[in-house]
Formats: sequence, structure tokens, C-alpha cells
Amino acid sequence: MADTSSSATDSATETGDEDGVPTQGEVVPERFSSDEVFQRIVADADHEVTSSIRELFFSALAAGFAITITFLVYASMSATSESRLVAVILYPLGFIYIIIGGYQLYTENTLPPVALTLERLASVPTLLRHWVIVLTGNFLGGGLGALALAYGGVFDPATTAVAIDIAEKGVATPISHLFFKAAFAGLIVAGVVWMDFAAQETISRLVIVYIAFLAIPLGNLFHVVVSFTEAVFLVAHGNLSILVGLTDFILPVLAGNTLGGVLLVTVVNYYQTSERRLEVDQFENVRRLASREMLLGNVAGRSYVPVIDTLGDFARDPDSFRVLVPIANPQTEEELISLGSRLASTREQGKVHAVHVVQASKDLIL
Repeated sequence: MADTSSSATDSATETGDEDGVPTQGEVVPERFSSDEVFQRIVADADHEVTSSIRELFFSALAAGFAITITFLVYASMSATSESRLVAVILYPLGFIYIIIGGYQLYTENTLPPVALTLERLASVPTLLRHWVIVLTGNFLGGGLGALALAYGGVFDPATTAVAIDIAEKGVATPISHLFFKAAFAGLIVAGVVWMDFAAQETISRLVIVYIAFLAIPLGNLFHVVVSFTEAVFLVAHGNLSILVGLTDFILPVLAGNTLGGVLLVTVVNYYQTSERRLEVDQFENVRRLASREMLLGNVAGRSYVPVIDTLGDFARDPDSFRVLVPIANPQTEEELISLGSRLASTREQGKVHAVHVVQASKDLIL
């Protein structure tokens, strides 16, 4: 009987607390916590904001071309079926290309780089630079695709008429309605990005993207890159002036998408994470961007960068012994940190600083 009790105790110890409750992280081992999802998002954003203009632009250009597919299949299916559900069934195709393919879409970028900025690891000018490059690429890709649809003979006359009707419905929508409909679309897209980082399999990501983006046409919502593509198509056919299309259609949708993604998803999800959401918070002497750097500096840091305060008492102490460990990510380079710790332990005032080498352009201005 005693042996049985001992075995039960050992089993409970192995699987969790003494009362048999699983320890943290073992209840749902295949599910990321909100902090873990946030860490993945920030790490990805950190890579994106330090990418070159060429990388960002051509990735965004490819995304703009992919959006043309959405407009193409939406108009084609609408022309061949009176059923609204059948008409929108392939609408998410272009977005699937973008998200699974890893292209840059403006509405996706209302989450990762904004999260990086909220963490004071990238400046506001860096965020705006990123947005401008991606949006420019998206618009150019979508615009070129729209011109190809308008002048390339891709649509037959019946489909062309349907495509014009779809686009004109958006232009005829009141600006206030456009804004709020676009805000909900922005919420959907940013939410998809959050869930995309929480998913661990391609099939799961595929299902999430398909179902979420299907809600945009079913809810009569507006996505800025799709709307821009539709507007260019109308301009090409002489049904819309550029100025009216920009002021009465594109800008309200752009503002709504941005607000919906930034406020309704990014900020809300940011504050549901813990205060020590990043690995950087486990290190001493961590310095995030100062207020002036945040607002005026062209600064893009790395997501796990503990910056050394060289003016601190420790740095000025001649008897101090500091080991600098250059690493890419503290989570994946424990051996280097352990080596540095062993070296530092040989001295009375030994201390380890994990330092990331920031990748930045030559014209970086602090």
C-alpha cells in the first residue's frame, strides 16, 4: 500500500504539482500563450523593419499582383452565378497567396511593426517608412493588375460590366460608412495576422485565412488594396476620376483599415500580454528608445537587444570585469551565454552582457 502511494506521489511530481495538477505549459502543450504569440510577432517585425527598401517594395508589389487575383475571381464568379455565396467563394484566394507566401500587405502591417514600436524597439519614423514602402508596392501591383484586366481582354463584356458594377458600389458608399466598414475589415486582417502567428501548421493557417477573408465580401466590407484595384479599373474604363476615387473612396478605406488594425487588434492584444512579454526584459541594463528617438529618430533595433548603459557605475569601475557575448537571440544561443557566465564567475566583479549586433543601413541617424 505504501509503495502504491509512493508511486502515485512520484507520478504526480513528474506530471505537475503534488495534487496532480499539470504544471504551467503542460495543460495545452500545442497552444501558444499570448506572450509567446507576441514574441513571435515582434521577432518577425524586427526582421521586416530592418529589411532593405528593395526587399520590402518587391514583396509588396507581389502582394498587389496577388490582390488582382481576388478582384478577377470575384468578378468572374459574380458574372456566372446569382448566388452571393458562390460569387465570393474564391475571394480569399489572393490573400491566401499573400499570407502563406509571406508577401508584404499593408493591412497586415498594422500589427507586427506597430507592436515593435509599442515596445519602443523601433521609432515612429521607421514605422511610417515601412508603411509607405509597403503601401506603394501594393498600390502599384494592384494598379498594374487592374490595367491588365481592363485592357488585356481578360474579362468578356459581361464580366467587365459586373466588375464595373462591383467597383461602383464601393465608390457610391457614403464616406462615413466606408470608414467604419473598412475599420472592421482592418480588424479582421490584423486578427488573422495574430492567429497566423499562433498557428503551428500550414493547414491551420490556410483555414484561418480562408474563413476570415471570406467575411469581407459577405459583410460588404472594404480592403484598401482591393478598393484601389477596383478604382483603377473604373478609371481605366472612364467611369471615375482619379481625384474622386482618391478622396471619396481610397482615403476613407485606408484610414478605416489602419484604425481597425492598430487600435482594435494591436493595442488591445498588446495590453492583454504580461509586462515581461519579451525575453529582453530578463536582462539587466536594458534600454529601449528614448522619447526623442521614438518620435524623431530613424531607429530600428532588434527584438532581443539588451543595450548597455556605458555611462553606468559598472562601466566606469576600473575593477569591473565585463564579458560581452554577441548573439542573435538569447533563446537559441544558451551555450554562448553559459560560456560567458563561466568566464565571468572567475572574477569577483564579473558580469555578463548579452549584446546583439544591430543590422542597420549606413545612413542610420540616432
